[in-house]
Amino acid sequence: MQNATYRELEARWKSLRRSRDDVAVREVACVNAPRTMLCVEIGNPALPCIALSAGVHGDEPAGPAALLRLAQTDALDRRYAYRIWPCTNPSGYDARTRESVDGLDVNRTFGRGGESPEARAIVTSNRNRKFALSIDLHEDSDAAGFYCYEYGGAELGAAVVAALDRAGLPVEPLVALDLGSPLALHVMTFQRGRITADPRAEGALAGGLSYSLLLARGAAARVLTHETPGAHAWDTRLSMHEIAVKAAIDALSQGFHK
Repeated sequence: MQNATYRELEARWKSLRRSRDDVAVREVACVNAPRTMLCVEIGNPALPCIALSAGVHGDEPAGPAALLRLAQTDALDRRYAYRIWPCTNPSGYDARTRESVDGLDVNRTFGRGGESPEARAIVTSNRNRKFALSIDLHEDSDAAGFYCYEYGGAELGAAVVAALDRAGLPVEPLVALDLGSPLALHVMTFQRGRITADPRAEGALAGGLSYSLLLARGAAARVLTHETPGAHAWDTRLSMHEIAVKAAIDALSQGFHK
């Protein structure tokens, strides 16, 4: 899966649909662009729903692979339903570029109803949906270990870091990592492996609204963005993502709140 094309990724999700009666897969058209994205629904729609997504940066392939493996191994907690966007930047994924074929960082285009074809499609499809939790999977080539951004006033991120520690996987200390504009430091709180911030204050400084920041403004009660160290071995990054997603969902079910 490390070097899979988007069509290969798409085919594996559609194959999963044929093997399980609780999986629905549909193609969503990117608005005013000649491409589609997959939207996957898993589980009983009457249950509380968790949103999972990956691949908004095409040069971060471990997230899409981890989501597929979580679904293939039936590792997602059945006490919840799931809306999954397996890869939200298909053209960038194929090109292995951060940006889409339009030269856009899709993860800065979720404001104003969606400012890229991909963002508009996702915003429209998610309209009026509410989620108990949203997790967006990323990678950071400069990081030494895993870290996450957390919004919503819970302690899910702390539970995720603890799970990675138990697995003996590296956690980013967040001491010298370059996170972009130094202005962001004024609205963020740093702990080992975990960053918390007010989503509106961060959005005002970020230069565009990300998927996680959009959902944190009301569509999801709790929001996490997971970052694995892109320079580490492929299997290590996959394991980090899988452990982190399962730990966050388990913490949610146990009521890890402040």
